[in-house]
This record gives sequence, structure tokens and C-alpha cells, in this order.
Amino acid sequence: MKNLDLKTKRIIINKLSKEYKKANKKQKGEILTELVRLTGYNRSYARFVLRKPSVKRKIQTRTRVSKYQVIIKPLRRLWVISNFACGQLLVSAIPDLLMQLVKFDEIKVTGKEKKLLFKISSATMDRLLKSDRKRLEIKGRSGTKPGTLLKTQIPVRIFTPWDEQTPGFIEIDLVAHCGESLVDTFINTLDAVDIATTWTEKQALMGKSERATIEAYEAMEKRFPFKILGIDSDNGSEFINWHFLRMAQRKHITFTRSRAYRSNDQAHIEQKNFSTVRKIIGYRRLETEKQLAVLNRIYELLSDYLNFFIPTLKLVRKEHIGSKG
Repeated sequence: MKNLDLKTKRIIINKLSKEYKKANKKQKGEILTELVRLTGYNRSYARFVLRKPSVKRKIQTRTRVSKYQVIIKPLRRLWVISNFACGQLLVSAIPDLLMQLVKFDEIKVTGKEKKLLFKISSATMDRLLKSDRKRLEIKGRSGTKPGTLLKTQIPVRIFTPWDEQTPGFIEIDLVAHCGESLVDTFINTLDAVDIATTWTEKQALMGKSERATIEAYEAMEKRFPFKILGIDSDNGSEFINWHFLRMAQRKHITFTRSRAYRSNDQAHIEQKNFSTVRKIIGYRRLETEKQLAVLNRIYELLSDYLNFFIPTLKLVRKEHIGSKG
């Protein structure tokens, strides 16, 4: 009986304690012996808990107010302007961003607030903005359908030599602005990112026909500050077709595809789809020519904003330590 949990022991003590207080000397001795047998306590401690049974105390938790609460308003403003960047990116962006905003009277901060904004860590930023970030967690539908033609003629990227240190090798993908339904024609965004420089461009198109996809690509291609040398796409039919393959061959572009059902093969563009399309444009259905024109105008303005003013993270090196990669 000595292996009772604490909760059970408390129940026994509270029950015997009431009897113990009313009992005579002989009965107290019997109750004490019974408690020692049940709980394994020594008689001295058993006598003590019977006289003063433990009472479950209410646990009081102290909530310390963060000193950074005073900067939550300017921090939220900087976070929105930085395209809802994560803490690691926002930390590096704040000095230049804040300086420019103050210079043009777009934001006002006190000396104390400025000092805290320069001092705050990325982890603290993420904690303070946790509730705001949660509101962005919206999901949409995927409009990708696999293209079965030409798969044998378009090599898989991981088996094809790619110079990821040279500008010009890009990943591309389509982002569907279909809302909750994939029926009828709706606008898609052709998204592209250069692996070496992280330069990103977008172009909206109506539907995702082979012809519209090529026209959107060629319009977007002109905005890249370097020549496109390689294209890597998923297995969607808008890319895996004769028209797109011939266009790549005509331009002497290395055209590869990712493995089926391996989203990590296109990790760079998948990240850009969310951070530079979904966060800004959202998940609502877009289906009119007027919306198409407005969206492409937005993408023209976003090109400078994303490529010159928003910091990005890049892997510097990989180090193998023992058996750990």
C-alpha cells in the first residue's frame, strides 16, 4: 500500500483526520497505525499530517510584463511594411527601414522606443507578433494538375547539373486565385525566383493555358536584371507541354522539372508563393479582366519593393560534424 499516489494519500489523510480529531487516545493510536500502514509515513510525520491535513493550495503564477510592450505599435507597423517578415528578417530590416520612415514622417518613435527597436531579439519579436501572425494562417485550394506528356523528355532537376551560384537559374510555379472553387476560368499568378540572388518576379494570367503561360513568362522575363539560363518547374500541365519545351529550347534555356509529389524539390518557390503572393494578394477569387490589369500593375510595383527593400535569408555553408549532417 506504500505505492499510493499523492492525490490518494491526501484523500485518506483528510478522511482519517476528521476521525482523529474526535477520537480518544486509544482510537488515535489505532488511526495512526492505520495511516502508517497505508502510506508508509513514519509515525511522527503521520501524527503531524493528521493534526494539520494538507490543503490544496491555489498555484499563483506571476506574469511579468515585457518591457518591449511599449513598442508593440511601431513594431506591428514595421512588420506590416516589411511584408509580414519573420523575426530573423525583421531584425536586420529595422535599422534602415525605421530610419527612412522617420525621415519622411511616416512613423514617430521616442528615443526609448527607438533604442528598444534596435535592441529587441528575433525571438521576442515573434512572441509579440504571435497573435497578429495567427490571423494570416489561411489556406486555399491547389489548382495543380500533373502533366503526363513529355515527362521522359524533360529531365528531373536533381539529376541535372545546375549552377545555383550563378544568377539565371530560376524556379517557377503557378498560384491559383480561385477562392473556394476551381470551376470556370480564374486568374493565376506565374511566380519565379532566382536561386542565386533570390530575385523574384510575378506575372498574372487569365486561366493557365499553354499560350497564356508562355506569354506571362516572356512578360516577366523582361524584368529580370540578368539572362535566364535555367527553368525548373513542377509537373503541372501548364509547364510540361510541347509549347513550353520548344520556347525553352529556342531561348537555349535548360528546362527541368521536380519529382512528382516532392514539394521540397521546389522549396524556394514554394516559400515565395506564400510570402510574396498569398500574404499580399490573399486567397480570394479573382476572375475579371479589370482585376487582371490591376494585379499586374501591383506586381510591377512589387518588383522593386521585394527585390530592393525586403531582406532575404541565404544558406552560407553546410558543415558536417561527425555523424551529424
